[in-house]
Amino acid sequence: MLEHHVVVGVDGSVVATRALDAAAEESRRRAVTLEIVYGVPDLDVAGPVLTTSADRVLARHPQLPVRLTAVAADPATALLTRGRTAALVVVGTRALRAPASLASRSVAQSVAERSPCPLLVVGAGCPTGQLRAGEVLFAVESDADLEAAGFAFEEAVRRGARLRFVHTAHYRPSTADAPFSTARATGAESPAGTDDRDHDRIAPMADSELITATSGADAVVVAYRRHGGKRSRRLRTVPALLHHARCPVLLVPSGLTPPGDGGGPVRADDSSGPSGP
Repeated sequence: MLEHHVVVGVDGSVVATRALDAAAEESRRRAVTLEIVYGVPDLDVAGPVLTTSADRVLARHPQLPVRLTAVAADPATALLTRGRTAALVVVGTRALRAPASLASRSVAQSVAERSPCPLLVVGAGCPTGQLRAGEVLFAVESDADLEAAGFAFEEAVRRGARLRFVHTAHYRPSTADAPFSTARATGAESPAGTDDRDHDRIAPMADSELITATSGADAVVVAYRRHGGKRSRRLRTVPALLHHARCPVLLVPSGLTPPGDGGGPVRADDSSGPSGP
């Protein structure tokens, strides 16, 4: 049963602190509890890092409910364990060749491949402070990605931003209005400023062009597909975004549908629906 809270991993690093700040903003937008998680072999050393993290959040958001959790496990396992009932998991990333840690690419990709909920990845290329570009990108690589359109619309609505559909160089839509017809089928509301005809004029973007476009965005949303019960890693688009994006990347696992109320996601085969607040 989902609790509709936001989970973020910390380890005291600069990149993890960026993820913490982003997670606090996500919790504020959603009006939900922020759970700060530290995965570490020795639980006795977790206290100072968790306390410092909570102090930072509460100094900026005094009314935000905060929960501190230490888990005797590696960072990825800790986030997956605590994220099982979350609406969103947030993790930071360092440079591609940085040593393995909470902020390493391997941790972000490991969580993405097994996460039961959307994952927000805050990379080293993201600017510090609160970015207000006024635009959310939705990168579409295949028709299967369009099931995540509802999450893209909701992310734009929460941020008060325009939603811009971006076709990657690998995308070939089956119909001209596929992105918007699929988004409407989810019941998501189109943000102000979104033109239903915009997608007809969008030329496919190479990965390098997509990376450049992220420098002028609040976030980029991309689907993470399943094949044979497992989520497939993209040959290009997702790794390129994780390595080089200049804004947070929201990865949406396949099989999820947004609740439409700002709460947690619902699996397509879950007839029970989301829990109450």
